[in-house]
Amino acid sequence: MKIVVLDGYTLNPGDISWEGLEALGEVTVYDRTPKEEIAARIGDAEVIYTNKTPITRETLDQCTNIRFIGVLATGYNVVDVEAAKEKQIPVANIPTYGTAAVAQFAIALLLELCHHIGEHSDAVKAGEWSSNADWCFWKHPLVELAGKTMGIIGFGRIGQDTAKIAQALGMNILAYDAYKNPLLESETCHYAELDELLAQSDVISLHCPLFPSTEGIINKDTIAKMKDGVMIINDSRGPLIVEEDLRDALNSGKVAGAALDVVSTEPIRMDNPLLGAKNVILTPHIAWAPKESRQRLMDIAVANLKNFVEGKPQNIVNA
Repeated sequence: MKIVVLDGYTLNPGDISWEGLEALGEVTVYDRTPKEEIAARIGDAEVIYTNKTPITRETLDQCTNIRFIGVLATGYNVVDVEAAKEKQIPVANIPTYGTAAVAQFAIALLLELCHHIGEHSDAVKAGEWSSNADWCFWKHPLVELAGKTMGIIGFGRIGQDTAKIAQALGMNILAYDAYKNPLLESETCHYAELDELLAQSDVISLHCPLFPSTEGIINKDTIAKMKDGVMIINDSRGPLIVEEDLRDALNSGKVAGAALDVVSTEPIRMDNPLLGAKNVILTPHIAWAPKESRQRLMDIAVANLKNFVEGKPQNIVNA
């Protein structure tokens, strides 16, 4: 069985092994694949894996030997799943590999907003402490989280894990989700309608999928309903935020700070409005990427193919 990985570098820049896949067939791994080379690199392979390399109907028409498509991510919009279904090609994704990592990163973003640790460290190394007239200094207001309220939009696995860490820091949780599980409520965690969450939260953290109903959920109208000085965290999906509106709110001071691991177009364009915003932290979509998380992703990717070969397909998104 010929297996081709079209863009393996992001998942595995060399610190984990492809041996699980190699046990199932003849594996060729490309770090990256330009669009014009996709069909040629697939050739007569029966199995292909992709992270962000698009698999279009045209590619499927050209590469007629494909029997299985594995997506090395949770999102699978890079594959024309309907065309694959018409050709009876199952498409499998990786649904739950990075829950702990993404929740941890959301809190890391929040703590950086509260303390600006990186900037203060750079200032010390630049000599600002040694030359300071006082025994200490800070370049931004510092924020204590205990007793404050975090509003979590999207209360699935990642939202729940984020809530647990926030509660350990002494925060209260308001959760907004289409599906409510009363067993998750406690003295420090309650479900709320969106307007209530917007009005009462000191921090708003986004953990919902990108659907038509959630696209642009953070916009000038919802921001107007928030507390003055609110902080916004997003390591979910960039298009959940209308970036021009968030920039304006940051620059006006309505939003005290935002920390975002995702933007509307990735890699970020240099004309992205958030690059001109005050008090914004931007990281390059890395919440998912600790080695432990990537190893889980690899293990599930291998299991998806193994189960398909054994006639027990799992995580199929176009069944």
